[in-house]
Amino acid sequence: MKKDIILAGVGGQGILTIATIIGEAAAVAGLNLKQAEVHGMSQRGGDVQSNLRLSTEIIHSDLIKQGAADLIISMEPMEALRYLPYLNGEGRIVTSSHPYKNIPNYPDEQALMGELQALSHVSILPIEDLARQSSVPKSANVVLLGMAAKYIEILSPEELRESIKRVFASKGEKIVEMNCKAFDIGLNAVNE
Repeated sequence: MKKDIILAGVGGQGILTIATIIGEAAAVAGLNLKQAEVHGMSQRGGDVQSNLRLSTEIIHSDLIKQGAADLIISMEPMEALRYLPYLNGEGRIVTSSHPYKNIPNYPDEQALMGELQALSHVSILPIEDLARQSSVPKSANVVLLGMAAKYIEILSPEELRESIKRVFASKGEKIVEMNCKAFDIGLNAVNE
């Protein structure tokens, strides 16, 4: 079994944290993992993208070819569409509905949502609102990971939750609990 995942967003939104949680869970599960260099992180507000390849078999390349990604997990709707050419025909997009307008010519929000909603395998939620309403405003990225958890498939939601506990353990029990709560909010919000 294998899963090719593209993580996308804007610098400062927590894409690296999502990659760390998935990567740590994969390592504990004994999976093979390759991660391509994260691009754009040197500038807060710049686009960030990472390729994560997980497999029970040997992985030879850390890059995902166009048309080969199984899943795009995006903190930002325009960034989700940017990587659409990499998605395979049955691939899924899991994205926030909240735009991060970091460029002057940001596309029309309604047109952007229309494009996303026209796709057959997409999950869109206002993760920032869900996080804020649930008193975990700094964990919107972990809400997004919860939304994507059942589509990752090669790792179970429970393996990801346990990874969250390990990744955040050094920050204290309150931070661990907050991020586990955020994960569960996302996990329970997707009904497909």
